[in-house]
Amino acid sequence: MKDNRLYQPSYLKEILNKFEFTFSKALGQNFLIDGNIIRKIVKESNISKDDTVLEIGPGFGTLTEELALNAKKVIAVEKDSRLMEVLEFTLRDFNNIKIINNDILKENIKNIKEEFSPDRKLKVVANLPYYITTPIIEYLIENKEYIDSITVMVQEEVARRIVATKDNKDYGSLSLYIDYNSDASIIAKAPKNIFMPSPKVDSAVVILKLKNKEFNVDENLLFELIHSGFTKRRKNILNSLTTGFANIEKERLKQVLEELNISSNLRAENLSLNDYINIANKIKYD
Repeated sequence: MKDNRLYQPSYLKEILNKFEFTFSKALGQNFLIDGNIIRKIVKESNISKDDTVLEIGPGFGTLTEELALNAKKVIAVEKDSRLMEVLEFTLRDFNNIKIINNDILKENIKNIKEEFSPDRKLKVVANLPYYITTPIIEYLIENKEYIDSITVMVQEEVARRIVATKDNKDYGSLSLYIDYNSDASIIAKAPKNIFMPSPKVDSAVVILKLKNKEFNVDENLLFELIHSGFTKRRKNILNSLTTGFANIEKERLKQVLEELNISSNLRAENLSLNDYINIANKIKYD
């Protein structure tokens, strides 16, 4: 093991100077510089020598380095072409890292799995840029048949929304989408001073253990209902679910809610995922 670890601020500054690198606000570049949180991310992700890890946005490779020490293979997808020569330098001692210069939203995750991990699902680990957190998580979930788990550093506010349950002010469409597809939990808090440069807000690490369970429900109908409910979240569900959802009359919805023993005076945030599934199934099949 070399003496310098990439997360050491003094070493990172040497690299910054060597490559005359400037951070891009547009790309949301805030690199991790705390060894404890990096080790915790890898440990809680349950990375083993049998695993192939897909990392998004490796930056200078501070997290990549720790992943490579623990995984069979690391596929690191970096959008910023300026970082290619930096990563070639910082990760030069490893032979189990593949760096891809691309936007993760343009990568074919199925192809990555088939090429680099044909017998085992990928584990995703990432320090996500704040500005594109939700689209990336949604894209990964759309590809969940190729992914075992997703461990991501996100803005603390987004982390609270991801893990929120009903009757909570942070509970919303994202919470329900995550709950439908995974078991989510916050595994660590990350104050802004453990990044270079420091962002304006604190972060948190969330792990999503993807569900194989298939719900017996029309997904399009389900999420249309959920979206309608939270678009007008201050209204009661009898009004909010019919305001943005054109497929049901108010009297019919009232009947559906009565049959399910759900009060029409509740708001969208008071209903669980199962409540929404039951409403969707009643509307479609009764």
